[in-house]
Amino acid sequence: MVISYKEIPSLTVETFMEILDKSTLGQRRPLHDVAAMQLMLDNANVYVGAYDGEKLVGLARGMTDFVFTTYLADLAVDEAYQHQGIGKQLLKKVKNMHPRAKLILLAAPAARGYYPKIGMQKHDYCFFIDDVHEIQ
Repeated sequence: MVISYKEIPSLTVETFMEILDKSTLGQRRPLHDVAAMQLMLDNANVYVGAYDGEKLVGLARGMTDFVFTTYLADLAVDEAYQHQGIGKQLLKKVKNMHPRAKLILLAAPAARGYYPKIGMQKHDYCFFIDDVHEIQ
């Protein structure tokens, strides 16, 4: 099996949702809301797809300012294709698209141990908020 990689692949919302679901990221994404998923797809500006022939088996999706920061929103690899280095190659491809920009991500719970193994550094100063009413 030879995996090929494509920057800025043409994706449908259905294909996007399918790879998230097959990677388990779908458990933490609004797959029930197709309109929201379409907005997520439309408003990112960094994509790299991993393909087994014509089949999408991995996807990195993010946003970048092209110089300082690239935020990786999704690193999804079909569970049937995991543990083959596809995720690491997707990260390399994203980083090489905008080499000056620092690559930043929030790890899914199941992936917390993966990122340090491939050389990413943990940062203790991440903060988030879900609802504006939580700001005091």
